[in-house]
Amino acid sequence: MSPHPGFHSLHEETAATLSVEGTLPDWLTGSLVRNGPGAFSFPDGSTVEHWFDGLAMLHRFTFDPDTRSHRAGGAGKDELHYRNRFLDTDAYRAALAGDFEGGFATGETTLRSRLSTFLTDPYDNTNIIVERIGETYLALTESPRWVAVDPNTLATDRHVEYDGSAPSGHLACAHLKRDPVTGTLVNVETEFGRTNQYHVHAMSEPGVRHHIGSVETDEPAYMHSFALTPRFVVLTEFPLRVNPLRFLRPGRQAPFIEQFEWQPDRGTRVIVIDRTTGEVLADPVTDSVFGFHHVNAFERDGGREIVFDLETVPDATTIDSLSIDSLREGELETLAGRLDRFTVDLGGATGSNRYGADDVSVDRSRLYADGTALPTASPARWSREHRYIYAMSMDQPPTEWAHGILKLDTRTGDVTEFSRGGDYFGEPIFVPAPDGDREDAGVVLTVALDAGENRSRLLVVDGDTFEENARVTLPHPIPFDFHGRYFPELKAKTPG
Repeated sequence: MSPHPGFHSLHEETAATLSVEGTLPDWLTGSLVRNGPGAFSFPDGSTVEHWFDGLAMLHRFTFDPDTRSHRAGGAGKDELHYRNRFLDTDAYRAALAGDFEGGFATGETTLRSRLSTFLTDPYDNTNIIVERIGETYLALTESPRWVAVDPNTLATDRHVEYDGSAPSGHLACAHLKRDPVTGTLVNVETEFGRTNQYHVHAMSEPGVRHHIGSVETDEPAYMHSFALTPRFVVLTEFPLRVNPLRFLRPGRQAPFIEQFEWQPDRGTRVIVIDRTTGEVLADPVTDSVFGFHHVNAFERDGGREIVFDLETVPDATTIDSLSIDSLREGELETLAGRLDRFTVDLGGATGSNRYGADDVSVDRSRLYADGTALPTASPARWSREHRYIYAMSMDQPPTEWAHGILKLDTRTGDVTEFSRGGDYFGEPIFVPAPDGDREDAGVVLTVALDAGENRSRLLVVDGDTFEENARVTLPHPIPFDFHGRYFPELKAKTPG
């Protein structure tokens, strides 16, 4: 069997202006910036062992209004400016020099040494997403060390680490949550110590942090994301736990993530934190489950109910299944998730007092039983009730990478799929139309890999009809990446 084409290494960096086939909406004038692994192999012949450890590469897709045919008397043609670039990090330079020591799931090391450097020299292969904090664009991973980048050239600027007085952690959720009303970003960090804690904080500028509250835990869980509503922060403490004392064992040990143990008897603890007081209002325990991505969350009945949608898998074997060797051989049995809705009933009227266990319940229902990956919702609906979820469409159980993208109507259960323009599809990003009068008024952006032509395409799909509006063929095939953000403020600048 030939290695899967989505897990090749792309060493080429380029900047190009590309023609658009089809028609782009007038209002689509910003940039999609995607982040993910660009290379899995290094000049000395060594390789990473896990998809999550590929070297970070950014891709910027900028829609140029100045070339639109209707603004050029019919003589022009829609164009897109594309650029890709590796992050010039310590991890990247070490890999080029043959000194890559490992990351999330690659390489044995002395974990006592790794833990001691989490704060002094945290891992900087920030290959998960790019976020804007204030006026700074930052590449993020699950380390508290972020990498600032120039949003036009994608050049690496500097490292950003918090050095203030608010509590800090050794690990961080990769996905910050933005309050759509205030623009404030919220994140959760995990601190190991005599007392292990999750620290919740808010920020509007890099390095400026407001501590919301902290939660003690006996053995910290692996958490990639969390949920946010106007009044609450909700943590899902999955039973993938680690005893920090394991870090102190002498000798070389397995990669970092392999120190976490699946403990299904614990169940999943749902921690509800008041965003104003920082108090833990409730922490009911529901069935054991695992997941990476919270789609969105909202409140009902005056805040007495919290609803959050989460892509779940039965257990944490998904992490092990994402080794590069397994993925390249097409072993995708545990990759696909299912979309579940969790409803936390807080019982009596909300207030400053903690709810008793008898007053709180958690209900879990299935929104979509077939396979999904990397689900998203419209940013215009963040922390508000949403109707539509967009996700990569996968078989269940999966036998191949995502063959399309889907749009799920959470009210009716109807599903619409799109699968043209490529063989394998990535995360769909919904971009709302500025003056749209419906939740699905806008476009969906996704990158698809055409294995036969050995090229990737950016596809622009109508959010309502789910029909193709436009496509752009890129100069090379992009390895399967992780997450993107559309930034309407990043206007066209011709690559050079």
